[in-house]
Order: sequence, then C-alpha cells, then structure tokens
Amino acid sequence: MIEHGTAIAMAALTLTGILMGYRVALVLGGAAAVFILVTDTPPSFFKLLLSRVYSNVLSNWLLVAVPMFIFMGYILEKSGVAEISLKAAQRALGGTPAGMCLSVMLIGVLLAASSGIVGASVVLLALLALPRLQEVGIDDRLSAGLITSSGTLAILVPPSIMLIVLGDQLKVPVGDMFAGAILPGVLLVVLISIYTLIRTRGLSQVAMIERTSLGQTLWHLGPLILLIICVLGSIIGGVATPTEAAGVGAFGALLIALIYGRASVALIVRAAEETVSATSMIFLVLIGATCFSAVFRKVGGDAAILDLIGLFGTDPWTVILVVMGMIFLLGFVLDWLEITLILMPIFGPLVASLDFGNGLSGTDLMLWFGILVALNLQTSFLTPPFGFSLFYLKGAVGEKIKTIDIYRGVLPFITLQLLALAILILVPGLATGFGP
Repeated sequence: MIEHGTAIAMAALTLTGILMGYRVALVLGGAAAVFILVTDTPPSFFKLLLSRVYSNVLSNWLLVAVPMFIFMGYILEKSGVAEISLKAAQRALGGTPAGMCLSVMLIGVLLAASSGIVGASVVLLALLALPRLQEVGIDDRLSAGLITSSGTLAILVPPSIMLIVLGDQLKVPVGDMFAGAILPGVLLVVLISIYTLIRTRGLSQVAMIERTSLGQTLWHLGPLILLIICVLGSIIGGVATPTEAAGVGAFGALLIALIYGRASVALIVRAAEETVSATSMIFLVLIGATCFSAVFRKVGGDAAILDLIGLFGTDPWTVILVVMGMIFLLGFVLDWLEITLILMPIFGPLVASLDFGNGLSGTDLMLWFGILVALNLQTSFLTPPFGFSLFYLKGAVGEKIKTIDIYRGVLPFITLQLLALAILILVPGLATGFGP
C-alpha cells in the first residue's frame, strides 16, 4: 500500500478534519484544493472541478426534486398535519403498549413517505410519542430505539433524498430506485414491528386512550395517504418525473394544510426558510464531495480502495460483503451523503463487472446494489457515536432519557437492519421484483 501513500494521506487528512468538528463540505473541498497544490496535479485541474460541479450538481435537473420534497415535508410538519396523523393512529390502535408502538411505526412510515427528512421525523415522534410510550409502560431503551429507527425510515422509504442521489450516482432511474425500496422497506417495518410486539408482550394491555371511529381515522389519515400514493404512484408508474412529482407533492402538502385550516403565509415562509437552509447544506456537501472525489481519484484513491478490497479475494460474494462492511464501518463517522458521493463512483463500476450467478445484470444489478447501499447507510443514522438520529432524539427529549439508554436502545434495531440487509443480499428479488 506504499504506492498509495498520497491517497491514504488525503483520506486521513479529510477524516481528521471531520472528527475535529469542521464543516464536512469545507473539509472535502479544502482537502481537494490542498492536494491539487501539493501534488503534481496541474493547476488547470481547478477548471475541470468547476466543470464537474456545474454539470453534475448545478445543472442537474433531477436534483431540483430535492428542495421540493424537503419543502413538502416541512409544510406537513410545521402545519401540524403530521401531529394530527400521529394522534389519529394512536386512537385507532387503542393506546395499548403494542398499539402505541405500532402507531409510532405507522406514522414513521407515513412521515418517511411524505417528507424524507430524518431530523424532522425523529424530533416529531420524540415530542409527540415519547410521553404516551412512557405512560403505557414502555421502558426508555425500547422507546429510544423505536423512535429513532422509525424516524430513520425517512432515509430509505421513497421519496427518499438518498435514493435520488444514489440513483443519480449509479445511473439507475429514480423511479426504479423508489420501486425497489418498497419491499425492503416493508421487510424492515415488519421486522421492527415483530420485535416491538415481542418486547411489549408482558405489559398491561389496558387501553389508555379512547378509540375513534373509522370515519374520523380516515379524515385524519386519508389526505396524507392519498398524497403519498399520488406522488409515488406518478413516479413509479412513469406518469411524472421525480422533479414534476416533487412539485405536485409540495402543492399537495399546502392543499392538505389548507383543508385542515392550518395554511398561512407565515407557515409558507417558515417552511421556505427551513427548506433553503437544508437544501444549501445538501448542495454544499454535493459540491465539496464532487471536488474531493475527482481529486481523490486523480491521486489514485480508487486504485487504493480496489486493492484493499482485493486483499480479501475476488469472489463476487466476498467482494459485496467487503463493500457492505466498509460502508457500514464508514457510517460510524461519515454521513450518507459523503459516502455516496465519494465511494459510489468507485464501487459502482466494480460491482457492475461482477457475476453473482443470480441472473442479475445491467440496471437490475445496479438497482439491487443501490438498495443494498441505501439499507446499509440507514444504519449510519443509528450507529454511535455520530449517529444523527441519536442527536436528534437527545436534543428533543433532553434529560428525559439518558444518553447511555439511547445508545443501548438502538443496538437491537441496528441488528434488525443488518438482518434485513442480509435477507436482501440473499433474495435480490425484493429489490428488483417490484420494479416498473
């Protein structure tokens, strides 16, 4: 690995900067600039970076869907529509310990399918569901694990921002990515639901809240479910592009807020401000990672990573397991966006060249790999010490739950996600069998 010293030094410098707390986007861009200057890379490479940023980020029409989906999510959150849906689900399921857990999971899915914003989902579930979970006797560890894992579904369940970026990097149509994530998402929800039902089996089953009628439940949940069906159905069915569907979703969220009497100019302004902030962060990381990836490959970073994988052998199944292991370990210290933008251009062609003997090739192979990566990266939001969902939860609940209980509480749910990942590796049809 001595011949890869420059690439290793660049990776080490970048990781050190991130661990020291500097802004990720600035660290990535700064590392790219430094290694252009200290290596034999010609200064004209800066012009190439500008060209790559413009073509891959600034002029990428697909990425216009990102702020629109974010805006849709913030409208639903800040208008109180998501809160109405959560309370309706809790009443519909009767308020028993098992019912309360299932209601948290159900609303986690609905929030995921309507916004794709992990932070908003986790904070909302923490503020609204934690008091009810504690009332029915759910311990802090299970509550923490359930809330964070349910909120983190927003990164996997379409219309996920991560699926849009992954599809763009792997050259897989976003509609295919959305369709491919449905069954793995259902599998994960089923596994988590079974686990929580087992954990709550010995608790008192006396209902804590009064059930509501079917009509009331449909009134409070129906508009949100209809919005999700329209947005995802139009993309998966090929009726609309992701960008067009995102615009329709943003308008639909405003319409739902209007139906419930929650729409106002102040709401739109607050949601727009949050959208600009979140979108700016994402695109700044996109620009920094695009620059880093180009320079990292120029100094031999892709060859260094491929040689590292080659140390474990060339068998396709060994390669995919090593790749998944590397992504999982990097998830402890890096965000999904950096991992996707830096490693997918390297891992994508490698996996595309492999024959797994399962009949997958071309787009289907890349779709399967993309969903594997998405499911794997979802664990990065839960893995200590830098799992974002853990910080979102702690920030929302304060001293109501100890940090150590949050860390211990998420461990079973990380295991469940890894189990789902193993099942998807063994059964590729879960990702490819539901495609358009």
